[in-house]
Amino acid sequence: MERENGVVEIHELKGIDIRNGIIVDGFPSVGLVSSIVANYLVSMMNLEQIGIVDSPHFPTVSLIRNKEPNNPVRIYGGKIGKDEKATKIAVFVSEFQPPSNLIKPIAVSILDWAQKQRASLVISPEGLAVDGEVHRKGEEAVNAYAVGSTIPARLYFEPYEDIKPFDEGVITGVAGVLLNEGKKRNFNVISFLSEAHQMFPDARAAARVIEAMDKAILQIGIDTKPLYAEAEIIEESIKRVQQQKEAAEKRSVPPKPLPPMYG
Repeated sequence: MERENGVVEIHELKGIDIRNGIIVDGFPSVGLVSSIVANYLVSMMNLEQIGIVDSPHFPTVSLIRNKEPNNPVRIYGGKIGKDEKATKIAVFVSEFQPPSNLIKPIAVSILDWAQKQRASLVISPEGLAVDGEVHRKGEEAVNAYAVGSTIPARLYFEPYEDIKPFDEGVITGVAGVLLNEGKKRNFNVISFLSEAHQMFPDARAAARVIEAMDKAILQIGIDTKPLYAEAEIIEESIKRVQQQKEAAEKRSVPPKPLPPMYG
């Protein structure tokens, strides 16, 4: 168990070799993009739990799945890709959005652990807030961006014209701290970003981020069709709710509640 910053602990449940591998941040962001990306990678790549992240300031809950208790923040790991080109990977998955006082300790702990494990790269998926019109034009309208903490990090994605450099703007949360810490420590951190809605889980934006990650880093041909299908379901649900709300306002009757959505 490690408590490198006195606030956040990383406890390894199973030893795993991440040397020269990749670590993915899955703490919730705009449109839950990072959470969807992290959970999708864990599910699609059949990664196993290798650790937990804990803090006295985390929610005091246990998530019961398959009859087993789970911490709200977990680490999964394994290898993806073919044997001769297999990529070592560890993915942080969080069930809650950390309060502002925990964002820096969490990001610092992730980077401390990455350096201890001798990983080569930390990836932080992120959503860029947009208005409600962008996704009605179809998946081609969803842009992907990237920003790197070092010159070697930027070389991963700069050759690809469909991954736009994020030249100006603000990146907040865990992703922002990881980029700043990466620059300070001369450690490779990349944040892949896509335009996302703020008000609901954006599976389409997450799919676009995964495609950018796969093209620039993983190169294993991850199937994102299930995420696009999920996005259509979510968007249709939103449209129905909006229509109900408009009709209800005309009748002065409260609309039906928003149905459960992918997270």
